[in-house]
Amino acid sequence: MGEKVHLTGKEKSELWFEGLVTLVLLLMLNFAIFVLLKQMIAANQNLQDSIWSVKQVLTFGANRAHLWSWRNVFGIAMALIDLAVIYWRLIRRYRQMQMRHVIRELHYIADGHLDHRVRLAVNTDLQKVINSINALVDSTVNSMAEERKIEQSKDELITNVSHDIRTPLTSIIGYLGLIEDNQYRSRDELLKYTHTAYLKAKQMKVLVEDLFEYTKVRQTTTPLNTVQFDMLAMLEQLAASFEMESSKKGMTIVVKGEPDPLMMEADTEKLGRVFNNLIVNALKYGKGGKHIFLDAQKVGSEVVIKVSNDGQPIPNDALNQLFDRFYRVEESRSQETGGTGLGLAIAQSIIALHGGYIYADSTAALTSFVIHLPLKVGETLKREGEKPRG
Repeated sequence: MGEKVHLTGKEKSELWFEGLVTLVLLLMLNFAIFVLLKQMIAANQNLQDSIWSVKQVLTFGANRAHLWSWRNVFGIAMALIDLAVIYWRLIRRYRQMQMRHVIRELHYIADGHLDHRVRLAVNTDLQKVINSINALVDSTVNSMAEERKIEQSKDELITNVSHDIRTPLTSIIGYLGLIEDNQYRSRDELLKYTHTAYLKAKQMKVLVEDLFEYTKVRQTTTPLNTVQFDMLAMLEQLAASFEMESSKKGMTIVVKGEPDPLMMEADTEKLGRVFNNLIVNALKYGKGGKHIFLDAQKVGSEVVIKVSNDGQPIPNDALNQLFDRFYRVEESRSQETGGTGLGLAIAQSIIALHGGYIYADSTAALTSFVIHLPLKVGETLKREGEKPRG
């Protein structure tokens, strides 16, 4: 609840003056009407007879006192009208004063005090305006904070991209410079230089492609080419495509789930990118592990998919940062594996486009990435829209 408007001494004097002036004007008007009516009655005999008849009815006979004479009736009626007019004038002026206080509060907010809100208890109509203004200020503050966050995010993105591109680019320029200056002793050394430059160029290409994919899937307007498919069949195909690579790492990919088939609707190309990234991460970073588990279960109106491995666990303090752009649990992993740090951020954005969410869980036994997806794209948003609004 807001606080009542406190009038200043000057405003109270204005109200008194307003009431006094109104009273004087009304008394003058009443007197003028009274005199005019009296003259009209005196000049018109028929009107006098009519007044007398009304008087007889009101007094219920001659035995009544003259309490209900036309003068008294006229006086009481005019007094009631005068009180109503004075009340209306004072209320009108008081609301004008309330408006001045509200405008003063708005000027204070407009001067840069965006943490301030109008907390005045006023009449119903003006209160609606105040509530709308406070909501508008809140929205503006949130928009400004979001804009600052976006700007900061862009600066961080540029900084991280510049850092990640500079490292391989420096190597490429360095090795090509050695070749340009003929600073190699044999053909084998020349091939070594060109091969290293080639690998660094490929690393840059991967970074650019991931960056492009990340910026694309971050847009909420990115279209989804949804089709109906069997999630278990998709996971089986993925397991088959990684069979050779997993064998080299000494790991086995196990697929399970129910029901079979598990039919759902989604963009299979984008989801394939998500699962590819998670499986590649399990192969790269699941040191000491023997298994990668791909598990899909239908739970109500959604599908829960887990991509797990029994390798080295992820530290607890790193779990909440895994999906941040360019975050790596160990910086050395970038050099060792060529990762860009954008894979999980891309995966999170793709899942969000489908109306789902993803999170990580890691124990000594299993490290799991858990994905929740609606059986049909758009169902989650539809259910949110059907909730009653407060």
